[in-house]
Amino acid sequence: MTERLVPAERAERAATELGRFLRSRRDRLTPDEVGVRSYGRRRVQGLRREELAQLAGVSVAYYTRLEQGQSANASDAVVDALARALRLDDDERAHLYALARPAPVKRRRAPRPEVPHAGAVQLLQAMAGVPALLLGRRNDILAWNHPGHLLLAGHLDAEAPARPASRPNLVRMLFLDPHTRELHRHWEAEAALAVASLRYVAAQFPDDRRLVELVGELSLGSGAFATLWARHTVRLCTSGTRLLHHPAVGDLDLDYEVLHLPDGDGQRILTHTARPGSSSQAALRLLCAAG
Repeated sequence: MTERLVPAERAERAATELGRFLRSRRDRLTPDEVGVRSYGRRRVQGLRREELAQLAGVSVAYYTRLEQGQSANASDAVVDALARALRLDDDERAHLYALARPAPVKRRRAPRPEVPHAGAVQLLQAMAGVPALLLGRRNDILAWNHPGHLLLAGHLDAEAPARPASRPNLVRMLFLDPHTRELHRHWEAEAALAVASLRYVAAQFPDDRRLVELVGELSLGSGAFATLWARHTVRLCTSGTRLLHHPAVGDLDLDYEVLHLPDGDGQRILTHTARPGSSSQAALRLLCAAG
């Protein structure tokens, strides 16, 4: 269970996030890119409100109300039109829907730690040669197997995920833990993807006060996080390549997969594998056999 924002808080925050996202996507487009003829001296970085409204086929007054948070629950047709006009990709479109058409406010509950799915934990422990973690919606590490611990957090206590009050958080580690920062050979790209993924998740769970508090903590504690968060980039992270420099086995080029559990509470399994026959595979085997 998670602590819920009260309806007034949630409505205000959703309106603010929608407006900021629309402005950020509008600012990245130019009239030439979308075939709009520009007149007079421009005082905005990207498209004007009236230009975007024209492209989307809505009135300037209505679009302005959307940006200012004065109009809730835009229709599917309007959201689709805005997504096309702003040239959003699939992840950005889903994010726009989550902001413009928020789910009904649920009854407020007392905050409780996330409980790892028992079957997922059992699966992690069965993958003896695959570094794997079970993550909660806020990127708290709910469980890891032995290789997963050695790969990403060998400097931390192996039992840390079992203590809900002080569980490691993968995004917090990335920005505030120097050991984790040194682990990533391309830290800037990893950081940008982590923030884009966190912003996507934040729109899916707008009532989660602890998620809001995490964003506030990281914004105050890391200028890099604050800068990336302000860009409003969104991405649903499902797979990719992670370039690491591990203190025990050296450079590793690993493919990762994110397996989202089907019940919709945001828990997911993160796995890492190496290409067959590669030096990374040999190094990963060595690491998995350690300890």
